[in-house]
Amino acid sequence: MAKEFGRPQRVSQELQKEIAIILQREIKDPRLGMMVTVSGVEVSRDLAYAKVFVTFLNDQDADAINNGLKALKEASGYIRTLLGKAMRLRIVPELTFFYDNSLIEGMRMSNLVSTVIRNDDARRVNHDDDGKEEG
Repeated sequence: MAKEFGRPQRVSQELQKEIAIILQREIKDPRLGMMVTVSGVEVSRDLAYAKVFVTFLNDQDADAINNGLKALKEASGYIRTLLGKAMRLRIVPELTFFYDNSLIEGMRMSNLVSTVIRNDDARRVNHDDDGKEEG
């Protein structure tokens, strides 16, 4: 029977927590002026590489997102240094940052569903009013 949570999963959860703290407290790049959220981390089996998925909450502009990712890429060495101090790992993973649009897509889908429900309710009310007048 396989382990329920292997070492890569535990390390990725801890990395996610520590990177979020570092981005909040240590990184002062003006290109990251918008709120940065670490939505997930995937670590390779040998723990040498990590994909860090981030979301920028206050801005959905493509240029701002690209600038934010560029700033994170340039700060990755500094972030790794801070991670090395915060976590006891033999090898601190090489960080690669990716934009995660799942939060934005989820909000968009939720708005679409809300709009459809609102329109359906409005139609139902109009239909009920038409039926009462005839009876």
